[in-house]
Amino acid sequence: MSTGEITALDAVALSAAIKDRKVSCVEVMNAYLDRIERLNPRVNAIVSLRDRESLVAEAGERDAELARGEYRGWMHGFPHAIKDLEPTVGIRTTLGSPIFKNFIPKIDSILVERIKRAGAIIIGKTNVPEFGLGSQSYNPVFGTTLNPYDASKTCGGSSGGAAVAIALRMVPVADGSDHGGSLRNPAAFNNVFGFRTSFGRVPADIHEVFMPSLSVHGPMARTIADLAHLLSVISGYDPRVPLSIHEEPAKFLVPLDREFKRVRIAWSRDFAGYLSFEPGVLDLCDRAVKTLTDLGCTVEETAPDFPIEEVWRNWLKIRAWQVCALLKAPYGDPARRAMLKPEARWEVECGLGISAAEIADASTVRTRWYQAVRAMFEKYDYWILPAGQVFPFDATTHWPKEINKRAMDTYHRWMEVMIPVTMSGCPSLAVPAGFGAGGLPMGMQIVAPNHSEFACLQLAHAYDQVTGWVRKHPPFPAVD
Repeated sequence: MSTGEITALDAVALSAAIKDRKVSCVEVMNAYLDRIERLNPRVNAIVSLRDRESLVAEAGERDAELARGEYRGWMHGFPHAIKDLEPTVGIRTTLGSPIFKNFIPKIDSILVERIKRAGAIIIGKTNVPEFGLGSQSYNPVFGTTLNPYDASKTCGGSSGGAAVAIALRMVPVADGSDHGGSLRNPAAFNNVFGFRTSFGRVPADIHEVFMPSLSVHGPMARTIADLAHLLSVISGYDPRVPLSIHEEPAKFLVPLDREFKRVRIAWSRDFAGYLSFEPGVLDLCDRAVKTLTDLGCTVEETAPDFPIEEVWRNWLKIRAWQVCALLKAPYGDPARRAMLKPEARWEVECGLGISAAEIADASTVRTRWYQAVRAMFEKYDYWILPAGQVFPFDATTHWPKEINKRAMDTYHRWMEVMIPVTMSGCPSLAVPAGFGAGGLPMGMQIVAPNHSEFACLQLAHAYDQVTGWVRKHPPFPAVD
């Protein structure tokens, strides 16, 4: 099997080829490293790449295991790059910050443990914004990650490096995390799939385990089957995270085919004009929603019965509180504070000014919002929203200051369409919606009730069978 044939395989097919010994792990490793060597300099998606000799040697060990009848799991022999917010033993984990530019963890995160246990070989990391803050993947340690459809544009973020690595077939699948759109936005900007999961679906190492974080982990992939398989690897209960979900991860591996006649869908579009969009974004999403009606779904434009601006205002408080908890130590040291980007300092300063009573009130609003979303799901099976408000913008721009002549008052206001889902805690699968007049991709969110990841996968699978955006529109260069 040639190098091009190996990297052209979807992850499910690649896994089967490795298990059946139709291709060796060494061949797979060399094929992907050759592709990274050729393409990564153009986009800067994979960072802290390990040396080829060590990686090929590890791949040889995986081949020896197969020869002995030892099979680690679905990712046996997969080259895998971990998002640079996740601790990885022996590999730099910078968080995109000069404060941690030389930090080498002594432990793996739970997610990394599971990916290794499934047989993957960690080749390096994927690039992120500093501390994952903002949906634009630039930082002073590694620089900016560029869009594979137009290298002058942003790839989004914070799982930007992961999305680009997937789009360009530099890795079979990728992991990511999402607070305010960090899986969904880069999926939309790079014409791939990104899955924000329910809280607790993918156990995460966090400093406080009893208060549900707004940030969750999830998979990224080029096909829904690949997405489901990676989710089966990284999900499942872990006693270190007491609120993690006990459901069997193998549930995501059953066939995804389903009949969608008379399935009811709520389409929130722009929340009756509340949100501003770059021209062309909603046109693409309207056409994508039309595909759902072609599948037999009944679509109505509606939204949960709740003042949507309250969701944003109270998300700002909860986010600042949670970011402040993570960054108050470096902020408290003047030397390290000077190395924080302005948006990080702003978040900490906002968090320091919020009282416990205000956080309690914001959490109450979050609960009321969840109940409004839950009530909507008593009538509708799915909830659809755009997966972005702007197309990929100039990579030298840190964040859009206005959308369609409407000023953006914070560095993340331009991603507000993501926040209603974040605050609901519901799973949201970003799927490609097509390409705008400038040739740049956009996506939409498929949202289902809490803990209903399988339902998201089913609708996304049916939609992808009809549209085939990833298969039909690869980025430069065409898959060889």
